[in-house]
Amino acid sequence: MSCVRIYKTVPSILPHKTRVFKFHASGSHQHLKVSITMAVGKNKRISKGKKGGKKKAADPFAKKDWYDIKAPSVFQVKNVGKTLVSRTQGTKIASDGLKHRVFEVSLADLQGDEDNAFRKIRLRAEDVQGKNLLTNFWGMDFTTDKLRSLVRKWQTLIEAHVDVKTTDNYTLRMFCIGFTKRRANQVKRTCYAQSSQIRQIRRKMREQMVNQATSCDLKELVRKFIPEMIGKEIEKATCGIYPLQNVFIRKVKILKAPKFDLGKLMEVHGDYSEDVGTKVERPADETVVEGTPEIVGA
Repeated sequence: MSCVRIYKTVPSILPHKTRVFKFHASGSHQHLKVSITMAVGKNKRISKGKKGGKKKAADPFAKKDWYDIKAPSVFQVKNVGKTLVSRTQGTKIASDGLKHRVFEVSLADLQGDEDNAFRKIRLRAEDVQGKNLLTNFWGMDFTTDKLRSLVRKWQTLIEAHVDVKTTDNYTLRMFCIGFTKRRANQVKRTCYAQSSQIRQIRRKMREQMVNQATSCDLKELVRKFIPEMIGKEIEKATCGIYPLQNVFIRKVKILKAPKFDLGKLMEVHGDYSEDVGTKVERPADETVVEGTPEIVGA
């Protein structure tokens, strides 16, 4: 029986190792047997596992705190809702992340009256007191469905806008909308106003908005927005030109606000007081009965 040995270098996955091939020829049929012996090496690609395994998912709310949103005192409901913010870490302060946040709330939730559900009030965070976030009025708008429901056929739509400045130096842009209506005992279906009448009505709208806004501060102006006092005054002022219906201050934008003053903010919130909890009456501590001490070894 003859034996032939062939040495061959193993590829780069097992450096400096060799394979040994042995060929054996035995018997008359010259069957060929091949036995392979290979030095055992460490294959890094096979045995290497993942470092650290699976990482535990961190709870995103573990490092956050809840703050109560407080509405100004002109609204009946003071607690608007809650908001999240990351806790103070190093130079990143939580109160800085809360200030100047703007929240959009339905007037129905602020007044507890579903008839005002078509108005959206914007409140901006001004200061943080404990776990309470004090806000101030920052604008107003109509819902889309209410605005679309007002526009109809056979009438004239009249719009006007003007920039006004309140007594406490807030600069606002007010948008007014109104529609013509049929006069009493009118047989004609349509109630279209002439171009000259539209210009006169638009001028009256601007005058009323300027007079109502420049004579009061922002807090009093918001009180006029809620029951739509300005719209009713415009209807009275324009009835001699052409009768109007559905006159609203549909949108208010604050263009410029004065420098922050904590005293004025506290006046806006009026009867605000920080929730510090109520005193709990605890029962008197039970007296401990002391027995006579036992003497060890007596």
